[in-house]
Amino acid sequence: MNLSRHTYDRERVRQYAERWWNDYHPKFKKFEVDCTNFVSQCLLAGGFPMQGGERRDEGWWYRGNGGEDDNWSYSWAVAHSLHWYLAGGRTPIPVWEVQRPQELAIGDVVCYDWSGGGKWEHTTIVTGHGADGMPLVNAHTVNSRHRLWSYRDSHAWTPQSRYKFFHIDD
Repeated sequence: MNLSRHTYDRERVRQYAERWWNDYHPKFKKFEVDCTNFVSQCLLAGGFPMQGGERRDEGWWYRGNGGEDDNWSYSWAVAHSLHWYLAGGRTPIPVWEVQRPQELAIGDVVCYDWSGGGKWEHTTIVTGHGADGMPLVNAHTVNSRHRLWSYRDSHAWTPQSRYKFFHIDD
């Protein structure tokens, strides 16, 4: 039972991720490394509430309309920071780390540490499941749609790659 006053709409997350996976919403800044900005937009589209806005190193937020004067928290646009924000236990909607990718639902988040050294370098959003039940993800930077969550086909993947799976309460 969800005791928070916020509702997370997974279908809206999926719709947003499907619409913008290979394009850039004009109301948000386009980053050279855009994966976490894209995932943050998807979370927001699903009703995940922003919090903070005073300091870039606190909360999760974006202010602006895609212009030069826009401002955002590190967790909005930096994979490593979003990972720690989701893991920190202070989100307005409960977020749990789960152990297996099969536990993820549409709208959940996968974080990637390519070298296994503790630096989280990529973020994706779950948009579906394959016939085997494994999550499929959409992403930016190298724009991807319905890619297998493991990213083993990526040039960034290494045998040391680690993943964190975050399930968002709905």
